[in-house]
Amino acid sequence: MIFRQLFDPTSSTYTYLLGDAASGEAVLIDPVFEHERRDLALLRELGLVLKATLDTHVHADHVTGAWLLKQRCGSEILLSEHSGAINFDRLLKHGDRVGFGSRYLEVRATPGHTNGCLSYVLDDLSRAFTGDCLLIRGCGRTDFQQGSPGLLYRSVQTQILSLPDDCLLYPGHDYRGLTVTSVREEKRYNPRLGGDINEADFAGYMNHLGLPHPKLMDIAVPANLRCGRPEGKAGEAADDQQWAALTYSFSGIWEITPQALEERLAAAAAQPIQLIDVREPQEFVDVLGHIPGAQLLPLSQLAARAGELDASRPVVAVCRSGARSAQATVLLQKSGLKQVANLTGGMLRWRAEGLAVEGGQA
Repeated sequence: MIFRQLFDPTSSTYTYLLGDAASGEAVLIDPVFEHERRDLALLRELGLVLKATLDTHVHADHVTGAWLLKQRCGSEILLSEHSGAINFDRLLKHGDRVGFGSRYLEVRATPGHTNGCLSYVLDDLSRAFTGDCLLIRGCGRTDFQQGSPGLLYRSVQTQILSLPDDCLLYPGHDYRGLTVTSVREEKRYNPRLGGDINEADFAGYMNHLGLPHPKLMDIAVPANLRCGRPEGKAGEAADDQQWAALTYSFSGIWEITPQALEERLAAAAAQPIQLIDVREPQEFVDVLGHIPGAQLLPLSQLAARAGELDASRPVVAVCRSGARSAQATVLLQKSGLKQVANLTGGMLRWRAEGLAVEGGQA
């Protein structure tokens, strides 16, 4: 079996790829919208065909990549029958099996973090994917999305910690860089659910956490109830962009990292990029400096001067932090340019990564 653990640093989300080498079939657990290109590239390089995406629950901290991946490769969208979602292909219930080649995942209902939480157990009981139900030395919160301390306690004890002691447990998140645990470890060391802790102890602990709601909750939950399908025109699959290593954001903007931009600028055989800096003139020569070869085209003038750009050549917009340049990409797209990307993190990130600048201070 092919197995990969992938990570989204923004939300600290783990995505898991499981593939059957003999048949070439694969599934992805908890894909993230912004990493669709990464996931497809890995599938291609490993010679795998994505059969289905499986979400452990309706996430509140990131948008699932399920719908976008379906547009790209025809994979089915699978999640809990209690999720309340639309745009799915199959709703899963406790005891179902999800096959990929000669292997399968057993579906276990583990509500408590949300009403529609599922855990997925590999056929030989060697691995389980617990989503936010059980984290490494922790667990998901129980104070929104039909959360219930009692339900979560019983879910973990009966469906996860009842697995063999040497079964490896892979969580939906980890905020400290930990990657995997085991049933034995969590039974012994989990401060919320291990040892002699009973349901009353657990409920008392969870009811007094006092955590703020996730920052992206108002965006992520509605989007995930649509299985990641954006609303309106953004619901159409984004035009593929082959001119650089780009990432498509849920807001409908193509983005390029500083490293990818540097590599693209250095590629002599590639079509030249139009690099436009949309800051004000004084910022162009201030302490941050500017990227060599960049053309100053302030955002305040962009709408009127967009016609100066060559529509046949790619454009990358740059600003201090990536915010104004994100707006610039929207304006340029509306003006008819098709190959437009935003520099992620702007000049702040470009300088932080030690890349070349003109002007500014060392």
